[in-house]
Amino acid sequence: MIFLDTSAIYALADRDDEHHQEAVRIYQAALTKRESIIVHNYILVESAALLQRRLSQQIAVQFLHDAESFTIIWIDEDLHAAARKRLEASHSAQISFVDAISFQVMTRHGILSCLTFDKHFAQEGFSTYTA
Repeated sequence: MIFLDTSAIYALADRDDEHHQEAVRIYQAALTKRESIIVHNYILVESAALLQRRLSQQIAVQFLHDAESFTIIWIDEDLHAAARKRLEASHSAQISFVDAISFQVMTRHGILSCLTFDKHFAQEGFSTYTA
């Protein structure tokens, strides 16, 4: 199981992103190994908004169609509240609420590895997936 973060989703979509080639290589290797790709619905919202704002509506819509092949974890009230508490405890302006949700999802579902270019995942004790 590999958690897919917005930073990697954007890098996959934007050929001009500094991490694009690395993201494509790692993502393709994960697919070849038949790894399950995990996201949560807040990642879908954040990623679609970012893709639409920076690239185009068409790319955002295509991403949402492609994301149907991922395992999507839907955030419930309890997980939302736990992430809010985690965000409050972090006292960091660098950790977003979506990051806090991601950390909670990964912890609760025993996901240890993520495809991300966000250093905060490593700081939280998660490993970055490398193929």
